[in-house]
Amino acid sequence: MTTTSPTGTAAPLAPATDAHALTGKRRIAFASYVDENYLPGFLVLLRSLALSNPGVCEDFVVLYDDLRPGSIAKIRDLHPRIVLRRVNAEHYDSYKKGDQDNYLVRKAYFILDVFRLREYDTIITLDTDMVVLGDLSELLELREGLAAVSQFFYGQHKLNSGLLVIQREYLSDAFCAKLDATGRSGDYELDKHDQGILNAVLDGDFIRLDARYNFVKRRLSGDLPVPEDTAILHFTGRHKPWQGGEAGYSQAEDRWREFELDDADFHAEYLSKSGGLHHDLLVHFGTPHVKRTGDVEAARKVAAAHISTGDYQDAVDILSGVKIPLDAAWPHEVLGHALMSVSRYDEAKAQLLLATAAPNRAATAYARLAQMAWVHGDNTAALKYATAGLSVDITHRSSRLWAQRASGLPAQEQGAAEEQLAHVAFYMDRQGNAGDKLLPETVRLAFDPDTTSRRWHSVHAHRLFDEAALERVNSRRGLVIGGGGLFIPDTMPNGNSAWQWNVPDELLNRIDVPIAVFAVGFNAFDGQSYRAGRFRESLRLLVEKSSFFGLRNHGSIEKVRAMIPAHLHDRVRFQPCPTTVMRQLVDGWQDPLTRDDTILINAAYDRAGLRFGHDYDYFLAQMAQAVRDLGELAEVKCVAHSLDDEKIAFDLRREHGISMPVIPMYDFDNDEIRELYARTKLVIGMRGHAGMIPFGVGTPIISLISHPKMAYFLRDIERPEWGVSVHDRHLAARLVERAKDLLADHAKTVADVHGRQQELWKVTEANAADLRAILGG
Repeated sequence: MTTTSPTGTAAPLAPATDAHALTGKRRIAFASYVDENYLPGFLVLLRSLALSNPGVCEDFVVLYDDLRPGSIAKIRDLHPRIVLRRVNAEHYDSYKKGDQDNYLVRKAYFILDVFRLREYDTIITLDTDMVVLGDLSELLELREGLAAVSQFFYGQHKLNSGLLVIQREYLSDAFCAKLDATGRSGDYELDKHDQGILNAVLDGDFIRLDARYNFVKRRLSGDLPVPEDTAILHFTGRHKPWQGGEAGYSQAEDRWREFELDDADFHAEYLSKSGGLHHDLLVHFGTPHVKRTGDVEAARKVAAAHISTGDYQDAVDILSGVKIPLDAAWPHEVLGHALMSVSRYDEAKAQLLLATAAPNRAATAYARLAQMAWVHGDNTAALKYATAGLSVDITHRSSRLWAQRASGLPAQEQGAAEEQLAHVAFYMDRQGNAGDKLLPETVRLAFDPDTTSRRWHSVHAHRLFDEAALERVNSRRGLVIGGGGLFIPDTMPNGNSAWQWNVPDELLNRIDVPIAVFAVGFNAFDGQSYRAGRFRESLRLLVEKSSFFGLRNHGSIEKVRAMIPAHLHDRVRFQPCPTTVMRQLVDGWQDPLTRDDTILINAAYDRAGLRFGHDYDYFLAQMAQAVRDLGELAEVKCVAHSLDDEKIAFDLRREHGISMPVIPMYDFDNDEIRELYARTKLVIGMRGHAGMIPFGVGTPIISLISHPKMAYFLRDIERPEWGVSVHDRHLAARLVERAKDLLADHAKTVADVHGRQQELWKVTEANAADLRAILGG
């Protein structure tokens, strides 16, 4: 079977696209040149960076020429994301140089190799005689130009090259050619080496940073204390702290020695930091610390870090390796969470019951017990546990959610089993994500105008698929799996499949009715991955068992094909999300005669670190400007698919004084969702279904891209220009420009949306013919 293109013709898939290229998320790195003489300084630099900025972990590029294996091992011990790059030392032999007896006359130039890196958008270089004392977030947020601190002795025109913040436009062959030409001509201050070349090339054209980001020790002559706001202290000059130092700078050198720690003390100090520890650093330093000490609290922190990135078995392993006291409620609760996430439910229950003994952990533990009971289909026990959680903390949101789920009335089966299709989906709660609420019904519309239980048997993806569920499914005429981005590891984790349907292989293998996987999405974020082989095995079996396997965008097809054997690739086909063809599916659909003079904006905040990286403040400022400018075109409102989506309105008001009406779409029923999106003129959305649903009802869209799936959809409809990355340097201007273009001739834009939709409908109709043959009806 060949993959069908949006035009309905067979077409080969484009090669898989790197996620960051789709989202525009900036790739940031630190970099230093390191040799054996400066290794002691670099090890202190790495420790100081981690302890002063415990929430920061980017790639650290180590440029080197003579490091020994043992030295490299020491470096790797201090940072989990070391990238080694051997410099091209001979390249700099052609440069004209000054004093040939100076140790630095050759090696000082090697840091210029940083400009030959092409993998990053922003690189921050640090000299190895620096120590980091303060917050570097301002440097991480810089997005343009080449930034540095001006030289202490030479005024504002020249930079000190000990710290550089370099943006992509300087990481180019053209800029490297300028450096080479100047170096070979000798037309620079020869005794300043790399710094002399950079100053000659830039001629003062750099962004000036505050001196606290490269505070040279010469400012402290006379043994002055280091100012409190110093972010980076730079031990310029011949005498380095690890070589004995220099008279008159004892207070500065004391600050350097604060970070001259052995591994045990360093790990312990990092783990003692409160809040905001970066996952990679916490795991890298915490794992050997726990192994060495058996520290239960450290094990809890490391396990929680593993859970946050979906590494549930790793969380189980580290907490299972320490002896947890009976009254240590928090570690028991975290271990219970990890165990339930790998479907070791009985062990999880025991751990969570122990955690309920402590008032500060009881509500969370009871909520997890309620969740487990609900997963097993025991609503009575789920309600009991959720109620217990609320009795401890009446405001506990998770306990309230599980109480509502457990007390909901079960659906009444109305049709004959042999006339029904079973339907595995994520059935969203009241006040849940509006897009997920609409999806199951829309999937059903693609098969049958009757979406009720007369024709459908609901199977909640998150409930354990057991023998009774298998019997019910096998009594139906077929099984449809569809309703969202089910291929994601962490919304409701389980160890049976490692994706959202909690189905063991043995039971999946015993389904004997036709299976149709319909418009499922691969929903991993940029920076998120499936690390377990369990998912691959479950996925392979599902593809083998399915009579129809349709994914909702070609990006998902690429990702899934990369995870299954080649002989199964042709089974995977394109089936657009049915929300994108809503006008074709809803019986009696009428396009609106008039539209409200509104522009609706949606922003998403789940997994905010993966969406925004270091750029949230920038994004918010750009959106503030965009809302002001868009307000001249139409009334701008916030449309919240979930409660958390209201954050953009709160943040814009608090940080920028902008008020925006909020529409609580999470409270809407499906007809209200469709009607609102059909009536507006334009939707600017960050959630996948804040683009696909309005598109499906014929409304123009602009996608705020923070997830690859947004770009996948726009690529499929051949309108990539309808998307703007949340990291775009000119986000506000681009949003407003594109909004003006789409609104200038609104009727023409709507007609274009209809035309794009028609191509997706052709694919859906072609697939429907195959599905009728497979499922009947």
